[in-house]
Amino acid sequence: MTQSTLPAGMEIKAEISPEYAQILTPEALALVAKLCRAFEPRRLELLQIRKQRAIRLDAGERPDFLPETANIRAGNWTVAPLPPALECRRVEITGPVERKMIINAFNSGADAYMTDFEDSHTPNWDNQITGQINLKEAIRGTITLEQKGKTYKLNDKIATLLVRPRGWHLEEKHVLLDGKRISGGIFDFALFMFHNAKEQLARGAGPYFYLPKLESHLEARLWNDIFVMTQNELGLPQGTIRATVLVETILAAFEMDEILYELREHSAGLNAGRWDYIFSAIKKFRLDRDFCLADRAKVTMTAPFMRAYALLLLETCHRRNAPAIGGMSALIPIKNDPEKNEIAMRGVITDKARDATDGYDGGWVAHPGLVDAAMTEFTKVLGDKPNQIDKKRPDVKVSASQLLDFKPETPITEAGLRYNINVGIHYLGAWLAGNGCVPIHNLMEDAATAEISRSQVWQWIRSTKGTLDDGRKVTAEMVKNMIPEELAKVKTVVGDGPTYDRAAKIFEAMSTSDDFAEFLTLPLYEEI
Repeated sequence: MTQSTLPAGMEIKAEISPEYAQILTPEALALVAKLCRAFEPRRLELLQIRKQRAIRLDAGERPDFLPETANIRAGNWTVAPLPPALECRRVEITGPVERKMIINAFNSGADAYMTDFEDSHTPNWDNQITGQINLKEAIRGTITLEQKGKTYKLNDKIATLLVRPRGWHLEEKHVLLDGKRISGGIFDFALFMFHNAKEQLARGAGPYFYLPKLESHLEARLWNDIFVMTQNELGLPQGTIRATVLVETILAAFEMDEILYELREHSAGLNAGRWDYIFSAIKKFRLDRDFCLADRAKVTMTAPFMRAYALLLLETCHRRNAPAIGGMSALIPIKNDPEKNEIAMRGVITDKARDATDGYDGGWVAHPGLVDAAMTEFTKVLGDKPNQIDKKRPDVKVSASQLLDFKPETPITEAGLRYNINVGIHYLGAWLAGNGCVPIHNLMEDAATAEISRSQVWQWIRSTKGTLDDGRKVTAEMVKNMIPEELAKVKTVVGDGPTYDRAAKIFEAMSTSDDFAEFLTLPLYEEI
């Protein structure tokens, strides 16, 4: 692979080793170029619409269900029937496209595995292309790993694969088309489709995806149009691609029917992406000085706005014959402390039991050690049924005001403030070092949970309600004084890596500066 064999107008400003060349073939890159040229103007237009909407929210507008799509919400349409491989998704495990993680996740006993090019993944060039290589081998059953005298390989029975490409806001800076960076999501999606879709179909599954960070049904329509063109280009029947949308922005919660409708031929349901959803609420109402949420640990799925969102997602999906998948339990096993491990396992069990009893068809876990516990709770409710889409929940009626009932507002504690600072520094330092999925304080942290940490600190400083339970107002000076203390604590765990000093400086800027960065991964990406 040389610059002369790239599609016209494409430039790759990174290494193309012989190993990488198996992914970056002229034919695969031609598909990338065709999709980017066809859809990049719409992507940029939709990002501009996001900015305009944010300005209106900053000025005091509140979201509501769209009057112009009332007919869609009132209609009796349903999504296309599910392919057999997606009928049973009681437990889904998630993780980045790292080789050992891929093998362990496929072998975990989960029904499905969401492999991640987004929030649990640092998108440096090596991670992106090596991840594509790993998945290509895994789909063909040839992936292996020799590590510390142990051989890792796939079992005969493995989980069904779903792939999460990057969101619309993320670009691939190493690939230029006509002099401009291309969409990271289209790059991830097109390379995967070109190399694997037909192989997956031949093996009894298909190309299945998770779509992150959508804020509107128009953004879902863009993905649907990309699916249609890609299937035409690759000679696949329409409807071959299936996608589950993560409802992880508060604006998308008001357009769930419309999102399913746009993707109805390609839909595999919705997922309650809880951590990003909390971040989205903080971000969208960050300038409302009366808005405030309590310590991160207090904002659970039983909080009023979270409960309303979870039930509305479930009711909406099942009314449209689509799966409803519960969000991530970030708890992980604690091997060296049986008492804390018991508490963590009870937390996972409570979370999954609530989802299953409500009517959800499955839920996420972040660690293979949690699969059995989560599976048990769904099996108790479902028995031998693959899902409970027939549980329609007509009793659920959720209003706009319920989706916006932001509680609890208290307590905000010094421990909670320090926790946010500590997690933020620890995660940002790991991300800069190339690891986007990090166990911290017995929780599996990714970009979504780190976003809550830094956005809460920023917002507490500005909210009239941002006061600690001992009466002290959270201020930028208070945060700046705590940052070196928390950095020192992080270093007792991770050592004295240079990325953590840089992470502390970034966290201070992002949590105390006047401007609020839309996503922490955007400035971070420029540093790797």
